[in-house]
Amino acid sequence: MSIRDALVKDAGPIAGIYNQAVRDTVAIWNDSEVDVANRRAWIADRQVAGYPVLVLEEGGEVIGYASYGPYRPFDGYKYSVEHSVYVRPDHHGCGYGRLLMEALIERARKGKVHVMIGGIAAENEGSLVLHKKLGFVETGRMPEVGQKFGRWLDLVFMQLHVDNRREP
Repeated sequence: MSIRDALVKDAGPIAGIYNQAVRDTVAIWNDSEVDVANRRAWIADRQVAGYPVLVLEEGGEVIGYASYGPYRPFDGYKYSVEHSVYVRPDHHGCGYGRLLMEALIERARKGKVHVMIGGIAAENEGSLVLHKKLGFVETGRMPEVGQKFGRWLDLVFMQLHVDNRREP
């Protein structure tokens, strides 16, 4: 098992993991699936902008990925990022999400990131617990701000200070 930067060849497996989350979970509040070209462009855009896209590979197969990007498109937020992590459902509960998150946090600490922010569906207990174990704290809860599968969803914001700088 290894965690590495994503390559163009990883776009297919990443699209598969993303699309499964779109179809079957409330982890992604989107109804539209993506194709391989979309994920190639997404990987390239993130990497050109200096943001990581990491994949966890086991036995030559990509079984999960994680990334972060801009939190909001305004200068004042340039040291804050919003992250995401996804693992194939046949590998849930194996600790792979935690490994990807730890690698992503380490990458943020080495970069110019001050705060990592996660927007998590309130019913995604596994993700909330994982974030809490990694030191994230809940900073906000927004009832019924999204919808999927014909029902309203609550959003929980969690954040982690990845550096100790208090001045930008």
